[in-house]
Amino acid sequence: MSLSDAARAVRANAYAPYSNFKVGAALRAASGAIFSGCNVENVAYPEGTCAEAGAIAAMVAAGETRLTEVYVIADSPAPVPPCGGCRQKLMEFGAPDTRVTLATTAGRETSYTLAELLPGAFANAHMETAKDSA
Repeated sequence: MSLSDAARAVRANAYAPYSNFKVGAALRAASGAIFSGCNVENVAYPEGTCAEAGAIAAMVAAGETRLTEVYVIADSPAPVPPCGGCRQKLMEFGAPDTRVTLATTAGRETSYTLAELLPGAFANAHMETAKDSA
């Protein structure tokens, strides 16, 4: 199954009774395995989860911690980029050159690298102290 097919399939399962805005995401782990996730809303809006976060959680639950490619699809006029939090989550498990394809259900696609989506990303190296690097 392709990332596109996996994201399209899981999008159908999104739980979006409040916004009716269903999103599907699929990612390829370093092993080649594909993991997918959909958005899950909650009446208390901040408590919902994004499709990208669901796919990452499925990957980590399966024992994988590296992703190499991402595909996100929504029924929107233009491809919808991941929210800021999901960009940081994707960067945690990906690399700056990891390809992220954004798509619409009508077939429009655009691609970015994680570095293009999250320039100046916060990384583990930022948490080093002067003492640690001495």
